[in-house]
Amino acid sequence: MTLLQNKNIRDPLSPTDWKLVLILATVNLTHILDFVIVMPLGDRLRHDLGITPQQFGFVVSAYGIAAMLSGLLAAFAIDRFDRKATMLLTFGGFTLMTFYCGFAPNYAHLLIARSLAGVCGGLVSSTIMAFIVDSIADHKRGRAIGVVTSSFAFASTIGLPIGLALANYFDRFGASFVAIAILSCFVWLLCWFALPSLRGHMRDDRPLYWKQMHSVFRQRNHQWSFLFMLAMVFGTFMIVPYIAPYFQANCGMSAENLPWVYLYGGIGSLVSMNLAGWLTDRLGARMIFLLAAGSTILMTLVVTNLPAIGFWGSVGVAAAFMSFATSRVVPAQTMMLQAADPSLRGAFTSINTAVSHLATGTAPLITGMIVGETFPGGPLTHYPIAGIVAASFGLTAMGLSFFLRPWKKDRLGDSSQTAA
Repeated sequence: MTLLQNKNIRDPLSPTDWKLVLILATVNLTHILDFVIVMPLGDRLRHDLGITPQQFGFVVSAYGIAAMLSGLLAAFAIDRFDRKATMLLTFGGFTLMTFYCGFAPNYAHLLIARSLAGVCGGLVSSTIMAFIVDSIADHKRGRAIGVVTSSFAFASTIGLPIGLALANYFDRFGASFVAIAILSCFVWLLCWFALPSLRGHMRDDRPLYWKQMHSVFRQRNHQWSFLFMLAMVFGTFMIVPYIAPYFQANCGMSAENLPWVYLYGGIGSLVSMNLAGWLTDRLGARMIFLLAAGSTILMTLVVTNLPAIGFWGSVGVAAAFMSFATSRVVPAQTMMLQAADPSLRGAFTSINTAVSHLATGTAPLITGMIVGETFPGGPLTHYPIAGIVAASFGLTAMGLSFFLRPWKKDRLGDSSQTAA
């Protein structure tokens, strides 16, 4: 390791860096919370709006698919505008659409609202990444991304239980979305006053979008990474949206106890993600991923075949599943970033995020075609079959992890891969 590399590792985020990163993490928190809150509300949506398991799959999927499409299309125009102006516009639209979700009177309105919220959410995600790429030095960018993405664990640990408690208190699913929208109003004001204006990217010599995309997709390591991401996300998002409806309809859990499932699951996820990061640095990313992924597959089969085992048994199983599933993320992201061409890492990350949105959008649709109900609002059927399909995707992700190789440039300037 060179002296420059040693210096870079010791170089911490500056106070200015921290200010920006924490603002972006707060924005990401509201975006993530809006995305995940609909999943534990599944049983309430079935009763409040009379939607079927298949319609619930469409409601969950609408956000992810819309976010994927808007994130990809944003690349054509996002570099033509001030980053701050883009954030204020897209995050403002996201806030309005979240209010719309909260007051949706029926399934059709909720589906439209989730789609529009996903469009704005995808643009917000792209703008967050653009801020990091433009403002944070390359050797500190990984730490910045780590702080911003850690908001997922915080949303699961604190946001979901509070959102569910509000829905229970007001006896209406929309209370959760209204609370997120109100929080987003304050975050929007924070962005207005504290985010810097960035215009340095608005130049005529930036690379052509299609040329850059072609450069990303032509590299074999990137192709394996995208397939790996699809399989990994499919392995969990076929199951996660239906955990709450299954626990309530099939395992006898009450709506009042459901927030505790997500509280303990979020705490477990927060601990396991940090432990996975520590172990990844010491034992290697692939080994930790395989251990976490194998454990996730086991817990997937347990969760989808769970009988009525009481409150603490259900909480323990759900927390174990969430902890193992989230602990895969750290070594998986490490392997994919190591596999990416450094000169294309920004574009690679944007596309990989779009691939993740695609998977989170389509996985619930597959489960919706598998799962049924004994009668409207009654116990779910065929959830164990969905678990087997999800476990198969998990096994596929484990196999694909062996195709991810650290990127290296040979002396002729062509990208190649070395054995991990």
